[in-house]
Amino acid sequence: MSGRARSCILPGFVPRHAPRFTGATHMDFLISNAFAQSAPGASGSQGIIAFLPFIVILGVFYFLLVRPQNKRAKEQREMLAKIAAGDEVATAGGILGKVVEVGEQFLTLEIADGVKVKLQKHQVSQLLPKGTVKNA
Repeated sequence: MSGRARSCILPGFVPRHAPRFTGATHMDFLISNAFAQSAPGASGSQGIIAFLPFIVILGVFYFLLVRPQNKRAKEQREMLAKIAAGDEVATAGGILGKVVEVGEQFLTLEIADGVKVKLQKHQVSQLLPKGTVKNA
C-alpha cells in the first residue's frame, strides 16, 4: 500500500485534501438566518406593505368577478318581476313562447297553438320583442 492510502485509515488523521469542519452543515439552506430587528417605527409600515399585494388582488377580483355578477343577477331579478301575460320570452333551454299566465314562482308558456307548458320563472333567460315568436 502507498503511504497516502495507509494514512487515511489511521484514526484521527485528516488528510490535507479533505475539507475542514467550519461549523456549517450541508442543511443550512433549510434554516433562515437570524438578523437583528429593525427600529420599532419601521416595522409598522412594513406590515402594510407586505399586505398590499393581497389588497390589490382582492380589489381586482371584486371589480372583475363579483361586481359584474351581482349586476347581472340584479338585471335578471328585475326582468323576471316585469314579466306579464302577453310577453314573449326565451327559456334557458332555448324554447320560445308567449306567456299566458304568471304566478308567484311558475308561469304558463304557450309554445305553439294550443300547446301550453308550465315552467319555473327563473328558467326564463330573456324577454323578446313582440312578434318574435311568429317570425321564428
